[in-house]
Amino acid sequence: MEKKDNSCSPTGFLEDFFKSEEFERNHSCKEHNIDSTNEQNSKQGSRRWRGFGQLFTSKSKKSLVNFHSLGSLRLSLKSSSMRENVAVAPVFLADGNSFNRRCSRKVFALSELRIATKNFSTENLVGKGGYAEVYKGRLHNGQLVAIKRLTKATPDEIIGDFLSELGIMAHVNHPNAVKLIGYGIEGGMHLVLELSPSGSLASLLYGSKEVLTWGIRFKIALGTAEGLRYLHEGCKRRIIHRDIKAANILLTKDFDPQICDFGLAKWLPEQWTHHKVSKFEGTFGYLAPEYLMHGIVDEKTDVFAFGVLLLELVTGRRALDFSLQSLVLWAKPLLKKNDIRELIDPALGQDYSVRQVNLVLLVASMCIHQTSIRRP
Repeated sequence: MEKKDNSCSPTGFLEDFFKSEEFERNHSCKEHNIDSTNEQNSKQGSRRWRGFGQLFTSKSKKSLVNFHSLGSLRLSLKSSSMRENVAVAPVFLADGNSFNRRCSRKVFALSELRIATKNFSTENLVGKGGYAEVYKGRLHNGQLVAIKRLTKATPDEIIGDFLSELGIMAHVNHPNAVKLIGYGIEGGMHLVLELSPSGSLASLLYGSKEVLTWGIRFKIALGTAEGLRYLHEGCKRRIIHRDIKAANILLTKDFDPQICDFGLAKWLPEQWTHHKVSKFEGTFGYLAPEYLMHGIVDEKTDVFAFGVLLLELVTGRRALDFSLQSLVLWAKPLLKKNDIRELIDPALGQDYSVRQVNLVLLVASMCIHQTSIRRP
């Protein structure tokens, strides 16, 4: 019988690669211990986020993670766009000798994903963007998951985006970042993620009748800052998320925030000060001026978006409302006057800590500075 040639099919190429001996030999990952003793090993990295913790709380909760060196993906990719997406990213494939545990992430068959999502039914569709759809699902063991299916793009671009996001997420392990459970390549590119039961910050802040208390909002601010600090300096290779927003902050049952959706994330090598991108991607209302004008991407891109997120938490307003008014432009004059009464969400009434609100607004005003070098 003639052997089927998968080389012309992007999906077939991936299926052959994932089944290869090289993949089986190298597909391993390390369970990273989040331990405060690692902090001493991170002093050579950026210290931008430490000041945030000092402003927010006197008790240090910080911990950094140091990664072993990761291998680089070297595949013969068909298109330049695919090479661009993957070239900078160390992938989930690494030298097995560098890691002390087998990766627990599972490869899912299409039949499993269909059963989990009731054949990707619209009732299970919980999110939809320009390049992907996210479905709520339940695995055979009862675990609730979110299944991200990459949809819109050429086959090569979908594979490039899939490898890039998978390569980043497979090495992210932090309480304030969403957990990757597994992936599937049969019938399309799928990422299987841990489902956050409380939904997103956006859904609770803008789509719920119940008011988020100030205590929960402050907890979300702290946790998101910890998650971003981990991405920027806890990882051996810096990760720039590029799409920090209320919709991409998921909440656990205890309202601990988890940064999700690494579809636009980029690795930033140590010797690079920034990326310069030509393809415009992101969410209006959160985009830093230097990115809008010059396509410059670095840690300050995320810092600006984090500042907008802090303003959302305090004011209860959207980053860009239905009349297309910018929250940043609305808030800046009030921040200069330190007009807390006008800035605070009316739904909170008087039930908030004046000291904590002042600290959050101070950090927000620093983060949304027009000039990136003036941001923390």
